[in-house]
Amino acid sequence: MIPISEIPDVPKYNIKSVCNQTGIRAVTLRAWERRHEVLTPHRAENRYRLYSDRDVALLRWIKNRVDEGVSISSAVSELRSMLRNGVWPETSPVSVDAPVRKSDAPPSDYAHGLYRALIQHDEARAGELLREANAAFDIRTLCQDVIAPCLVEIGEAWYTGQIRITTEHFASAYLRGKLLSIMQTYPTRRSAQHVLVGGAPMEQHEIGSLMMALLLRSEGYRVEFLGPDLPLEDLVDYASYEKPHMIILSATLTESAEALRNFNAKLSRLRPAPIFGYGGAAFRVKPELRKQVPGFYLGDTLVEGLEKSAALLEEKAAQRRK
Repeated sequence: MIPISEIPDVPKYNIKSVCNQTGIRAVTLRAWERRHEVLTPHRAENRYRLYSDRDVALLRWIKNRVDEGVSISSAVSELRSMLRNGVWPETSPVSVDAPVRKSDAPPSDYAHGLYRALIQHDEARAGELLREANAAFDIRTLCQDVIAPCLVEIGEAWYTGQIRITTEHFASAYLRGKLLSIMQTYPTRRSAQHVLVGGAPMEQHEIGSLMMALLLRSEGYRVEFLGPDLPLEDLVDYASYEKPHMIILSATLTESAEALRNFNAKLSRLRPAPIFGYGGAAFRVKPELRKQVPGFYLGDTLVEGLEKSAALLEEKAAQRRK
């Protein structure tokens, strides 16, 4: 690796090329430039952005820091501090999430391949498959048709004794980390509608709700992912001063779903009262639970949940505009 200062600073790449090289989406890159002044790209005669090899290297370095769990604002501050002291970061390897050559394989092939890699604790192969899938499919397909079926296959393998609980935990932790990294690449818009997402009481499975949070963030909503097993009284108290537009909770256990029976009534006392939406395996396996839990059942799939949530939020926004 070499210092980034030694890389040529000749403008030659358009924004599409830079996104392909770094794995950073165009909307995210523009937001980083606008909100955090990550770069000041050159402008061609037609006013289009032009980036240099040095710009690409800096963006890869920043994205790697974000993928490691550092916030974008902290990563930019770290870079500025280094440059003020005359220190340039060294070139980073190509991001694990950078797009690669697209494949003609269907999502199901990636889902099963990812399952095989994870039960073998093969992080390198799992990363390769996720890179390919991220390049070949949009974020909805990646979550619903690659990661979700992989998780189902892992859960069934553990239930039937084909894999150990340690392997199930490894796979879940690995995918959780990847999903959080992807989620952090999307900018947070303070002016956007605010949504809280997490797991119902006693609910320990969090990847389903994490994927819903990711999809909502990708659509431009201001989303906070609060994790599993949320105490409802604490959540109501938090909502009383944060004033979210919507709260979404998931439940895979019957007990977790039943714990939500009075939650909507508690939220209705807040002013303004947030929308309460819910989903998860418990409500799919036992549809009768939907009649016991006031609020909005968001559907059987992630995409259904995303579209239902968006429709509810739009309706709420329209009511406030009247």
